[in-house]
Amino acid sequence: MKRTVIVQIPEDKLNRTATSFIKAASGFSCYISITRGEHSVNGKSLLGFLSLMKDGGPVELDAEGSDAAEALETLSGILETA
Repeated sequence: MKRTVIVQIPEDKLNRTATSFIKAASGFSCYISITRGEHSVNGKSLLGFLSLMKDGGPVELDAEGSDAAEALETLSGILETA
């Protein structure tokens, strides 16, 4: 399952958003990845998250597993309200 999210995280909220996202992502059993352009990272990796989210714009969330739909809903919500 995939979902595209437009991300605009203010610099002063990046660390808090990253922590919330990784904590939530780690609670799901499915595999989660984040892709921007040609770069894709594990959605449960703090450093990966920070490397892709420091600039705004669209990212694609991809989740595979039994709780993928719930993961995408939760994680896209975190990014959209940052």
